[in-house]
Amino acid sequence: MKGLSVIIVGGGAGLGALLAEMAVEEGAAAIGIIDIDGHAAEAALSPARAKGLPTAHAACDIRTAPAAHAAFAAVATQLGRVDTLVNSAAIYPRRPILDISDDDWDASNAINVKGTYHMMVAAIRQMRRQDPVGHIRGRIVNITSVDAFKAHPQNAHYAATKAAVVSLTKSMAHEVAPDGILVNSVAPAGMATEKARASGFLAELAKASPLGRGGEPPEMAEWVLMAGGPRNTYMTGENIIVSGGYIYA
Repeated sequence: MKGLSVIIVGGGAGLGALLAEMAVEEGAAAIGIIDIDGHAAEAALSPARAKGLPTAHAACDIRTAPAAHAAFAAVATQLGRVDTLVNSAAIYPRRPILDISDDDWDASNAINVKGTYHMMVAAIRQMRRQDPVGHIRGRIVNITSVDAFKAHPQNAHYAATKAAVVSLTKSMAHEVAPDGILVNSVAPAGMATEKARASGFLAELAKASPLGRGGEPPEMAEWVLMAGGPRNTYMTGENIIVSGGYIYA
Protein backbone atom coordinates (compact mmCIF):
# COMPACT_ATOMS: atom_id res chain seq x y z
CA MET A 1 0.00 0.00 0.00
CA LYS A 2 3.08 2.22 -0.19
CA GLY A 3 2.19 5.78 -1.05
CA LEU A 4 -1.57 5.18 -1.41
CA SER A 5 -4.46 7.09 0.13
CA VAL A 6 -6.93 4.51 1.44
CA ILE A 7 -10.55 4.66 2.67
CA ILE A 8 -11.98 1.69 4.57
CA VAL A 9 -15.73 1.44 5.05
CA GLY A 10 -16.58 -0.52 8.18
CA GLY A 11 -13.08 0.11 9.44
CA GLY A 12 -13.99 0.77 13.04
CA ALA A 13 -13.58 -2.84 14.17
CA GLY A 14 -12.78 -6.37 13.07
CA LEU A 15 -11.19 -6.98 9.68
CA GLY A 16 -11.66 -3.35 8.65
CA ALA A 17 -9.68 -2.01 11.61
CA LEU A 18 -6.97 -4.60 11.00
CA LEU A 19 -6.76 -3.52 7.36
CA ALA A 20 -6.23 0.09 8.43
CA GLU A 21 -3.41 -0.97 10.73
CA MET A 22 -1.76 -3.20 8.15
CA ALA A 23 -2.07 -0.55 5.43
CA VAL A 24 -0.11 1.81 7.68
CA GLU A 25 2.54 -0.86 8.22
CA GLU A 26 2.82 -1.28 4.44
CA GLY A 27 3.47 2.41 3.90
CA ALA A 28 0.08 3.92 3.07
CA ALA A 29 0.24 7.70 2.70
CA ALA A 30 -3.16 8.51 4.24
CA ILE A 31 -6.01 6.59 5.89
CA GLY A 32 -9.72 7.35 6.07
CA ILE A 33 -12.35 5.32 7.91
CA ILE A 34 -16.12 5.43 7.51
CA ASP A 35 -18.13 3.51 10.09
CA ILE A 36 -21.54 3.70 11.71
CA ASP A 37 -19.66 4.14 15.02
CA GLY A 38 -17.74 7.37 14.75
CA HIS A 39 -15.84 6.81 18.00
CA ALA A 40 -14.66 3.40 16.79
CA ALA A 41 -13.60 4.90 13.46
CA GLU A 42 -11.55 7.56 15.23
CA ALA A 43 -9.94 4.99 17.54
CA ALA A 44 -9.01 2.74 14.61
CA LEU A 45 -6.98 5.60 13.14
CA SER A 46 -4.56 5.56 16.09
CA PRO A 47 -1.81 3.62 14.23
CA ALA A 48 -1.97 6.10 11.34
CA ARG A 49 -1.87 9.12 13.63
CA ALA A 50 1.06 7.60 15.52
CA LYS A 51 2.97 7.62 12.21
CA GLY A 52 2.00 11.22 11.54
CA LEU A 53 -0.14 10.33 8.51
CA PRO A 54 -3.08 12.40 7.29
CA THR A 55 -6.31 10.84 8.57
CA ALA A 56 -10.03 11.43 8.29
CA HIS A 57 -13.13 9.68 9.57
CA ALA A 58 -16.90 9.93 9.35
CA ALA A 59 -19.80 8.33 11.15
CA CYS A 60 -22.33 7.11 8.62
CA ASP A 61 -25.26 4.78 8.10
CA ILE A 62 -24.46 3.73 4.54
CA ARG A 63 -27.94 2.47 3.64
CA THR A 64 -28.92 5.60 1.70
CA ALA A 65 -27.05 7.23 -1.14
CA PRO A 66 -27.15 10.81 0.20
CA ALA A 67 -25.65 9.81 3.55
CA ALA A 68 -23.06 7.46 2.03
CA HIS A 69 -21.97 9.93 -0.64
CA ALA A 70 -21.74 12.81 1.84
CA ALA A 71 -19.57 10.77 4.22
CA PHE A 72 -17.30 9.66 1.42
CA ALA A 73 -16.96 13.20 0.08
CA ALA A 74 -16.11 14.55 3.53
CA VAL A 75 -13.35 12.00 4.06
CA ALA A 76 -12.03 12.22 0.50
CA THR A 77 -11.85 16.01 0.70
CA GLN A 78 -9.72 15.82 3.84
CA LEU A 79 -7.40 13.21 2.34
CA GLY A 80 -7.16 14.98 -1.00
CA ARG A 81 -7.05 11.80 -3.09
CA VAL A 82 -8.47 8.26 -2.86
CA ASP A 83 -6.36 5.53 -4.41
CA THR A 84 -8.09 2.57 -2.74
CA LEU A 85 -11.55 1.94 -1.34
CA VAL A 86 -12.22 -1.17 0.75
CA ASN A 87 -15.85 -2.06 1.46
CA SER A 88 -15.83 -4.06 4.69
CA ALA A 89 -19.15 -3.01 6.26
CA ALA A 90 -21.76 -5.76 6.60
CA ILE A 91 -24.19 -7.36 9.01
CA TYR A 92 -24.48 -11.08 9.66
CA PRO A 93 -27.88 -11.93 11.19
CA ARG A 94 -28.57 -15.65 11.50
CA ARG A 95 -32.12 -16.96 11.08
CA PRO A 96 -33.69 -20.29 10.12
CA ILE A 97 -34.72 -19.97 6.50
CA LEU A 98 -38.48 -20.07 7.26
CA ASP A 99 -38.12 -17.34 9.90
CA ILE A 100 -36.42 -14.66 7.76
CA SER A 101 -38.69 -11.62 7.86
CA ASP A 102 -39.05 -8.76 5.41
CA ASP A 103 -37.18 -6.59 7.91
CA ASP A 104 -34.33 -9.12 7.97
CA TRP A 105 -34.12 -9.11 4.17
CA ASP A 106 -34.36 -5.33 3.95
CA ALA A 107 -31.64 -4.72 6.54
CA SER A 108 -29.24 -7.21 4.98
CA ASN A 109 -29.75 -5.90 1.47
CA ALA A 110 -29.61 -2.26 2.53
CA ILE A 111 -26.23 -2.57 4.25
CA ASN A 112 -24.47 -5.46 2.54
CA VAL A 113 -25.52 -4.70 -1.04
CA LYS A 114 -26.86 -1.16 -1.36
CA GLY A 115 -24.35 0.30 1.06
CA THR A 116 -21.51 -1.31 -0.85
CA TYR A 117 -22.95 -0.01 -4.11
CA HIS A 118 -23.35 3.54 -2.77
CA MET A 119 -19.73 3.64 -1.66
CA MET A 120 -18.50 2.22 -4.97
CA VAL A 121 -20.39 4.91 -6.87
CA ALA A 122 -18.92 7.65 -4.66
CA ALA A 123 -15.41 6.25 -5.11
CA ILE A 124 -15.72 5.88 -8.88
CA ARG A 125 -16.83 9.50 -9.25
CA GLN A 126 -13.84 10.60 -7.19
CA MET A 127 -11.36 8.34 -8.97
CA ARG A 128 -12.49 9.39 -12.44
CA ARG A 129 -11.46 12.97 -11.58
CA GLN A 130 -7.99 11.95 -10.46
CA ASP A 131 -4.84 11.83 -12.53
CA PRO A 132 -3.76 8.20 -13.03
CA VAL A 133 -0.66 6.71 -11.47
CA GLY A 134 0.71 4.76 -14.38
CA HIS A 135 -2.46 3.42 -15.95
CA ILE A 136 -4.44 3.20 -12.71
CA ARG A 137 -6.78 5.84 -11.30
CA GLY A 138 -7.97 3.74 -8.37
CA ARG A 139 -8.77 0.36 -6.91
CA ILE A 140 -11.88 -0.92 -5.14
CA VAL A 141 -11.98 -4.11 -3.06
CA ASN A 142 -15.26 -5.53 -1.72
CA ILE A 143 -15.30 -8.07 1.09
CA THR A 144 -17.59 -10.95 0.12
CA SER A 145 -17.64 -14.42 1.69
CA VAL A 146 -17.36 -18.11 0.88
CA ASP A 147 -21.01 -18.16 1.98
CA ALA A 148 -21.82 -16.80 -1.48
CA PHE A 149 -20.81 -20.22 -2.83
CA LYS A 150 -21.40 -22.73 -0.03
CA ALA A 151 -24.64 -23.10 1.91
CA HIS A 152 -24.75 -23.01 5.70
CA PRO A 153 -27.75 -23.31 8.04
CA GLN A 154 -29.55 -20.12 9.12
CA ASN A 155 -27.59 -18.12 6.60
CA ALA A 156 -29.68 -17.75 3.43
CA HIS A 157 -30.20 -14.00 3.42
CA TYR A 158 -26.58 -13.17 4.29
CA ALA A 159 -25.30 -15.60 1.64
CA ALA A 160 -27.62 -14.08 -0.95
CA THR A 161 -26.30 -10.59 -0.27
CA LYS A 162 -22.68 -11.72 -0.60
CA ALA A 163 -23.47 -13.48 -3.88
CA ALA A 164 -25.01 -10.20 -5.03
CA VAL A 165 -21.81 -8.33 -4.16
CA VAL A 166 -19.75 -10.82 -6.20
CA SER A 167 -21.98 -10.10 -9.19
CA LEU A 168 -21.95 -6.36 -8.53
CA THR A 169 -18.14 -6.41 -8.40
CA LYS A 170 -17.96 -7.99 -11.85
CA SER A 171 -20.47 -5.57 -13.36
CA MET A 172 -18.71 -2.53 -11.92
CA ALA A 173 -15.29 -3.81 -12.97
CA HIS A 174 -16.42 -4.21 -16.57
CA GLU A 175 -17.97 -0.76 -16.72
CA VAL A 176 -15.11 1.23 -15.21
CA ALA A 177 -12.14 -0.65 -16.67
CA PRO A 178 -11.73 1.98 -19.44
CA ASP A 179 -11.31 4.58 -16.68
CA GLY A 180 -8.33 2.75 -15.22
CA ILE A 181 -10.24 1.65 -12.11
CA LEU A 182 -9.78 -1.93 -10.91
CA VAL A 183 -12.62 -3.57 -8.97
CA ASN A 184 -12.20 -6.91 -7.21
CA SER A 185 -13.55 -8.78 -4.21
CA VAL A 186 -12.10 -11.09 -1.57
CA ALA A 187 -14.15 -13.94 -0.12
CA PRO A 188 -12.83 -15.14 3.25
CA ALA A 189 -13.86 -18.30 5.01
CA GLY A 190 -14.42 -18.23 8.76
CA MET A 191 -11.80 -16.18 10.59
CA ALA A 192 -10.39 -16.91 14.01
CA THR A 193 -11.90 -13.92 15.74
CA GLU A 194 -13.04 -13.89 19.36
CA LYS A 195 -16.66 -13.88 18.21
CA ALA A 196 -16.10 -16.87 15.92
CA ARG A 197 -14.35 -18.80 18.68
CA ALA A 198 -17.21 -18.11 21.06
CA SER A 199 -19.81 -19.28 18.53
CA GLY A 200 -18.16 -22.66 18.07
CA PHE A 201 -18.12 -22.23 14.28
CA LEU A 202 -14.34 -22.48 14.04
CA ALA A 203 -14.35 -26.04 15.32
CA GLU A 204 -16.73 -27.01 12.53
CA LEU A 205 -14.63 -25.17 9.96
CA ALA A 206 -11.45 -26.86 11.16
CA LYS A 207 -13.00 -30.27 10.59
CA ALA A 208 -14.02 -29.32 7.04
CA SER A 209 -10.77 -27.61 6.08
CA PRO A 210 -7.86 -29.54 4.52
CA LEU A 211 -5.55 -27.32 6.58
CA GLY A 212 -7.36 -28.27 9.76
CA ARG A 213 -8.02 -24.74 11.00
CA GLY A 214 -9.80 -21.49 10.35
CA GLY A 215 -7.93 -18.56 8.88
CA GLU A 216 -6.31 -15.85 10.95
CA PRO A 217 -7.54 -12.31 10.13
CA PRO A 218 -4.10 -11.15 8.85
CA GLU A 219 -4.10 -14.04 6.37
CA MET A 220 -7.33 -12.68 4.88
CA ALA A 221 -6.21 -9.06 5.06
CA GLU A 222 -3.08 -9.76 3.02
CA TRP A 223 -5.19 -10.58 -0.04
CA VAL A 224 -7.31 -7.47 0.37
CA LEU A 225 -4.18 -5.33 0.51
CA MET A 226 -2.76 -7.10 -2.53
CA ALA A 227 -5.90 -6.48 -4.60
CA GLY A 228 -6.08 -2.87 -3.44
CA GLY A 229 -2.37 -2.14 -3.58
CA PRO A 230 0.13 -0.98 -6.19
CA ARG A 231 1.19 -4.52 -7.09
CA ASN A 232 -2.21 -5.06 -8.67
CA THR A 233 -2.11 -3.36 -12.05
CA TYR A 234 -4.06 -5.81 -14.22
CA MET A 235 -6.49 -7.94 -12.20
CA THR A 236 -10.09 -6.74 -12.23
CA GLY A 237 -13.53 -8.33 -11.92
CA GLU A 238 -12.15 -11.22 -9.87
CA ASN A 239 -13.38 -12.73 -6.62
CA ILE A 240 -10.46 -14.13 -4.62
CA ILE A 241 -11.48 -17.01 -2.37
CA VAL A 242 -9.31 -17.35 0.73
CA SER A 243 -10.62 -20.44 2.48
CA GLY A 244 -7.70 -22.75 3.20
CA GLY A 245 -9.26 -25.28 0.83
CA TYR A 246 -12.66 -25.13 2.53
CA ILE A 247 -14.05 -24.61 -0.96
CA TYR A 248 -12.38 -24.68 -4.36
CA ALA A 249 -13.34 -22.44 -7.29
